[in-house]
Amino acid sequence: MKTATGDVKTATPSLARAINDRLALDLLLQHGPLTAPQLRALTGLSRPTVSDLVERLTGRGLIEVTGECGEDRRGPNARLYGIVAGRAHVAGVDVRRSAVHVTVADLAGNAVRTSRRKIAPALTEDSAALTADPPALTADPPGLAADLPGLVAEAVAEAASGRELEAVVIGAPGLVDPRSGDLGSPNDVPGWRPGLPPEVGRRLGAPVTLENEVNLAAVAELRTGSAAGSEDFVLLWLHDGVGAAVVLGGRLRRGVSGGAGEIGFLEVDGMSYCDQVGAEAARDLSPEALAGRIAKGAAALVTILDPGLVVLGGATGRAGGDTLADLVSDRLRALSPAPTEVRPSTVAGNAVLQGAVLTALDLARDAVFG
Repeated sequence: MKTATGDVKTATPSLARAINDRLALDLLLQHGPLTAPQLRALTGLSRPTVSDLVERLTGRGLIEVTGECGEDRRGPNARLYGIVAGRAHVAGVDVRRSAVHVTVADLAGNAVRTSRRKIAPALTEDSAALTADPPALTADPPGLAADLPGLVAEAVAEAASGRELEAVVIGAPGLVDPRSGDLGSPNDVPGWRPGLPPEVGRRLGAPVTLENEVNLAAVAELRTGSAAGSEDFVLLWLHDGVGAAVVLGGRLRRGVSGGAGEIGFLEVDGMSYCDQVGAEAARDLSPEALAGRIAKGAAALVTILDPGLVVLGGATGRAGGDTLADLVSDRLRALSPAPTEVRPSTVAGNAVLQGAVLTALDLARDAVFG
């Protein structure tokens, strides 16, 4: 490593061990169980060094023997070592206007359990007086938005089923201030209030991180979706709400106040972009007309950022598939000189929830692995 004066120093033995341990753990996460010879081949480390790190990681309860491989399947070189997945657990949470969705996963990223809670707006005295009969009970009873922190904590606790959580990441609409970790502006989730994440954390006894839901969807897109292998891209989120997430150099760019990518506020042809391409407007448009509107907003992002790739996400982007993406690409080509590929989202299932789990895993692995 290089010091402030420019002198070059070698890593200390403890730092070298930590770096080697983390390298081995990351390879086991990426490839699954590996033998010691396979770890030596992938890391380039010597036999004694790999032997030491295997013993060290086993002693810390981070890896274990999961089986054997090879022709004779005998001896230390045949042992397969894998991550102790149950060493830690995380929760990803997607909070929308109408429901809370939770997935709990182990340290290896395997989903353990999910839960869901509907959000019912709290009844006022006037609205209660107008209700002649109580609502019918359902198998999925709604929780009152008046205690949204309790509702979220309850959903997470159900999915955790008694497991201690190393990290909880909540995705929600709105501008998340990178400095405070809280919403910098109100969202439209019933019952949301400032300080909700730490309040949920106190109820769960676990650290809670809040992130904008489109940013989390972009994390899922980068790791497992259409942007996999791309260092630079913009996720254009076309759902009930409209927004964008910016990834440059493989990293999310949030902006000073968390407002990077809030394209829904952009005025296009005298009308807000959100009103032009939101779910309600999109239902009444032909694919060609919708593509034209989408391209105008995308052109603003492409002209300024030149990301090379725009991913169409959210319900509208996914439903439009390659057909809508190709139409947007054609129109975008006429509006911006920067060559830009347009692809539909390919993340399976709830992209926001997946991004929340992936982000929570990053936090947990840093804490557990070092």
